[in-house]
Amino acid sequence: MTATAPRPLATRKQDTLDRLEHDIDAWVATASPEGTPYLMPLSFLWNGTHLYLATATTNPTAKNLHLNPLLQLTLGTLRDVVHITATTDPTQPTPTEAQAFATKAGFDPRPLPNYPFIRATPTKIQAWQEANELKERTLMTNGTWLI
Repeated sequence: MTATAPRPLATRKQDTLDRLEHDIDAWVATASPEGTPYLMPLSFLWNGTHLYLATATTNPTAKNLHLNPLLQLTLGTLRDVVHITATTDPTQPTPTEAQAFATKAGFDPRPLPNYPFIRATPTKIQAWQEANELKERTLMTNGTWLI
């Protein structure tokens, strides 16, 4: 296998934004106050600044985020990863965003009781395809794009 050159950071950022716009589902990791991890696949909507997720309040993900508003969210495959660290809050999407979520996900949580949206604000975003991109994998830190 011939090694390819790492993608320029601007390309990696654009590839990441494309994934956020077009991917439907992500793996979402949370932890209980005791530190017990929980991993759950959830659909999401990216509005250019935040991700909106939705899950039942009885789901361990929602319970964990209620007590510890930090999550890790991963898109892609082993050799094309976007890894996001985010803080969450219960801010609801606009009606347009909620409809866009329902259309994209093929699922509308709005009519369901106890199924709120969760807004995730990225604080750190990393992206890489191969080991040659690991050194400069961080594209966002402290909520600010580096490029």
